[in-house]
Amino acid sequence: MIIDGHSHLSDSDYGNIQVYLTQLEETGIDQAVLVPGGMVDVRKMTDYITGRAEPESTVPNNAYITKACQENDRFHGFACIDPHSSDSAAHFESYLKAGFRGLKFSPLTHQFTFTSRAVADLIACCSQYGVPVYSHVLYSPGACTAKFVSLAKQYPKVNFILGHMGFGPADQEGLEAAVSLDNFFLETSTGSFLHIQESVRRAGPSKIIFGSEFPLSHPKAELEKILLLKLSDDEREKILGKNIAELIQLG
Repeated sequence: MIIDGHSHLSDSDYGNIQVYLTQLEETGIDQAVLVPGGMVDVRKMTDYITGRAEPESTVPNNAYITKACQENDRFHGFACIDPHSSDSAAHFESYLKAGFRGLKFSPLTHQFTFTSRAVADLIACCSQYGVPVYSHVLYSPGACTAKFVSLAKQYPKVNFILGHMGFGPADQEGLEAAVSLDNFFLETSTGSFLHIQESVRRAGPSKIIFGSEFPLSHPKAELEKILLLKLSDDEREKILGKNIAELIQLG
């Protein structure tokens, strides 16, 4: 079974449910983990990363993910929560009770630090419900790889997934964390082939999670990077679905 471990859905012409379903059929992917998209227009992502553009919205459309999961049992949602919002932990808990399977942070959109009290409250909620935390990182003091790794060390009973394998094409801090910490995982979407290959060699296939980053990338393009790795069937199965299935307690 192949599970896309990270995809963004939004009510847009390029990132909606139907476009994604079509790409899944073209790729042969069985299930997927969804997070809200649409807060930024990924077609001009570099403008946001460099600060030339501001997010179109800071409000995650978790309702769109709820709808997608209710209509299709192939989908599993991670709720995106703005730590600055009032009662963010209680808000997140309501999504978990509704069937969401993890927490998604978006420091690019919400401009917070991983060391904030609100983040700690959200992580504590993850610990209580046994669900993982997913986040990308930025080249900034408060939301860099090192700060995300520190969270994983502070909460060893919570599983942390580093989006896109970290910042840039070969984030060594993220890789070292995956090697040394039992609760730290690397998600492959938009990662470089060489870094994915090196991460599998050093951290092992049990610490790597396949993701597509739809709609910025096509699931088939991201899948091909995994299929090109020289892996045993068991190793490939872990990366392509088994690891994320265990983290979100499928089946």
